[in-house]
Amino acid sequence: MQLSELIKKDPVIERVAKAEEVIWFNPGLRCRDAAFEGISLTMADIDDAEARLRRFAPFIMLCFPETAGNGGIIESPLTEVEHMRQRLNGHGGGIGGRLLLKRDSDLAIAGSVKARGGIYEILKHTEEIALEKGLLSGYDDDYAKLAGDECRRVFSQYTVQVGSTGNLGLSIGIMSAAVGYKVIVHMSADAKQWKKELLRSKGVKVVEYKSDYSEAVKRGRELSDADPMSYFVDDENSVALFLGYAVAAKRLKAQLEDMGIEIDENRPLIAYIPCGVGGAPGGIAFGLRLLFGDDAHVFFVEPTQAPCMLLGMASGLNNKICVQDVGLTGLTHADGLAVGRPSGFVGGVMKTLLAGEMTVEDYKLYDYMRALLDTEGIFIEPSSCAAFEGPMKLCSREGEEYIRRHGLEDKMQNAIHLSLIHI
Repeated sequence: MQLSELIKKDPVIERVAKAEEVIWFNPGLRCRDAAFEGISLTMADIDDAEARLRRFAPFIMLCFPETAGNGGIIESPLTEVEHMRQRLNGHGGGIGGRLLLKRDSDLAIAGSVKARGGIYEILKHTEEIALEKGLLSGYDDDYAKLAGDECRRVFSQYTVQVGSTGNLGLSIGIMSAAVGYKVIVHMSADAKQWKKELLRSKGVKVVEYKSDYSEAVKRGRELSDADPMSYFVDDENSVALFLGYAVAAKRLKAQLEDMGIEIDENRPLIAYIPCGVGGAPGGIAFGLRLLFGDDAHVFFVEPTQAPCMLLGMASGLNNKICVQDVGLTGLTHADGLAVGRPSGFVGGVMKTLLAGEMTVEDYKLYDYMRALLDTEGIFIEPSSCAAFEGPMKLCSREGEEYIRRHGLEDKMQNAIHLSLIHI
């Protein structure tokens, strides 16, 4: 499809193709009841995922003693960053209410949101094998036994493979190696060297590609499909990954309650999530809209050179278009977001749930990184810092249209702005 035809579908695509910063409001957004029509996943699926993670807690504590203090539950802190809010407002922001930081960069084991979805999918796969092979007698068995030598010998007959820009590979590689699987991580050119070295130190085979994320996924899938004993973690289409991420919303609700914060019509939750292929932000957005309904407004933030989810949703083509099709490079310092083609599965689910998207230039990521370290003493990767562009754009003149359309004018001073830093 020619660029001129794409622009007719949504004029924002012209600016996206010029690598300009934009804010895009999703015309397909619906109220809660209408939004979930046709979506087969429900809260019961999230509850099932959460229960599975609890069953594996004894196993996780044995393999990763650093999780013992939290009973083998992998969770991150929720922190108010008032000094950062003031700093942003001093640089042209108009952010009212409170600014909170969901610090998934501090998640145990893998140090990113991938410790949710990636680890969850490996545990789900492990449970299925363990039940089939009689290593577990049922869901009420002691999952700690899976760390034993006999179980590891069984798991060593299987291979796990994944394509990654870095962080998904870390979570899959570290947990799969702990279970006992052979592991192959196919890494794109964007992946940081230290992540490759860490995986190799765990006994993981790392295959490097000079091309981008999509090629790493394609080759990894092909090689895995050719081996009947291999399991491929498909970041583009995996429901298991999606549900593992969605558990975050349920735990976030409990953390907000612990802080005395109740989300309602007069105190909206506005979440800003960095987005790559879409699995992690999509799962979290799904959970937030399920739990908080129309009181939750979720935005994704992407780099100007790799806004694959925005392009897929604005064009209506989802994974049938990539950023290179409109002349963008897909190259960005935000390595965790360096994805050229979005998940078609996630784009389909987000069609009625997502409030909109923003794009951000790379240089701002370092500005936000320095500001957060200076004001709050918190260090995060540049990719995660994309989350701070969200409130800056929504609470500017650009965001007025959304605020007015949703009747939020008198509620923004009570709003809970949630930046999810997950890279």
